[in-house]
Amino acid sequence: MAPTVSTVDTVGAVLFIGWAVAMWAAVAVLAVGNRKAVKPWLYKLAVGLVGVGVVGQVGHFQEHVAQAGYWIAHPYAPAWMTPWADSLARGMGQVDAGKPALGMEILHLVGNFIFLAGLVGIVQITHRVAGQLKARKWARMGVWMQGIHGIEHVVLTASVALGASRAIGLSTWFGAIEPGPALVTYRVWWHFVANAVGTVILGIAVYHLWKEKRAVKESFGLLGDVETAAAPAGSEEGSASALEPLGRR
Repeated sequence: MAPTVSTVDTVGAVLFIGWAVAMWAAVAVLAVGNRKAVKPWLYKLAVGLVGVGVVGQVGHFQEHVAQAGYWIAHPYAPAWMTPWADSLARGMGQVDAGKPALGMEILHLVGNFIFLAGLVGIVQITHRVAGQLKARKWARMGVWMQGIHGIEHVVLTASVALGASRAIGLSTWFGAIEPGPALVTYRVWWHFVANAVGTVILGIAVYHLWKEKRAVKESFGLLGDVETAAAPAGSEEGSASALEPLGRR
């Protein structure tokens, strides 16, 4: 029998999917904006995108930590999710109530694309800076890794949606592992490790972004405005700062 779906489940699912859609809309705006003249508001948009991505991944990773912790306490029990994740999965599962696992697959798919959007945001915010930035290097590494992980979730979700008896992907050994403790163990720890590594990469990228924020702000024309305003009016330093091209500072 299909689980009872509440209004809270439905609203939560819609808002969560809307969160992901809004983030990828911001990615598209940044991608187009970075090919045109500098607009300082793009910096604020990129900062917001990165910040929301970090918040999303903290929530996403704690779910995998909780699942791993539950497995340690109950290694032979069926797969488990936190109550809030279970609520979201019920809401998303309404697209096809005849496939009980579909809501959970959609939930993890959306969560991973929220994470990926945050990593892409770091690449976008550093796009205008010439030379090598550690933040951009680490973010690109994360985009590649999380992109592959995202494809894994696309395949898992699509296989269930298309009627496969079990999800097909790397984390299920392409459906070869029979349902039961072995499959639960393999999948729980596969996704825990993948998200742990991805979260560490995100943390390192954000750390370097903070250290390199001066160059990033300058690339959006923001640092020059601050320095000019800080210089005494009429001083030679203020005049020179106002006249000096941004590219030479």
